[in-house]
Amino acid sequence: MTSETDHNWLNRLEEQSRLKQEQFMDGIAAKLGRDRIRTAPEHPFRGAPDFWKEFEWPLEQRITQFTANFEAAGGHVVRLSNREAVSQFIRDKAVEMSAATILRQQEEALSCLRLEESLLEAQVLSWNDEADTDWRAVAARADFGIVMADYATAYTGSIVVKSAPNKGRSVSLLPTVLVAVIPVDRMVTRLGEILVQFDQAGREQLPAGIHFISGPSRSADIENDLTIGVHGPGIVYALLVDSYEN
Repeated sequence: MTSETDHNWLNRLEEQSRLKQEQFMDGIAAKLGRDRIRTAPEHPFRGAPDFWKEFEWPLEQRITQFTANFEAAGGHVVRLSNREAVSQFIRDKAVEMSAATILRQQEEALSCLRLEESLLEAQVLSWNDEADTDWRAVAARADFGIVMADYATAYTGSIVVKSAPNKGRSVSLLPTVLVAVIPVDRMVTRLGEILVQFDQAGREQLPAGIHFISGPSRSADIENDLTIGVHGPGIVYALLVDSYEN
């Protein structure tokens, strides 16, 4: 079969496919008793309306709404005053749950918690800290995963975590318990406030993964029976911190 024959054969297949598509759409129009619409309808409005783009809650209401939405989905929200309180909370919770392995993102903001020094009862590891380690396997056996949220949105009760070489997605997806640290100045009202930043940055600047977390893993695939923790952490703590830098 020559290349020209191949070209003709592909064209013929495309024509046959388009003819079947036309017949299919004509059949639907006939059953509905209306003419085919062959031109795209006008869309005078695109995206969110202006009033929604301008909608914003004050900080305390954002925190209240985030807490209500996140807890309604089965998550836990704790408000803390500063970084030291975050470190103490994680330590107390790890001791309470007898955590043996804790995996955190390799970020300076989490290094400052000094968990390696305060949690002598557990092995505290930093993602991608050693090149010859299977970090996904580490995350799969970790009791706690600790991440720093990039954003949080009050209206949907969601935490947004971007992945990067030092911020592996497995840290938030595989451990039994997820702890997300959220400085309150990263809390916005609407999800669109976050998405527009990704859009403005352009495709080349997008991270490999953007994860929206709205509570623990939930699945009802089998007989509509709700099960927690099948596809990810079964317990999720959102730690809202008033002054993380101090």
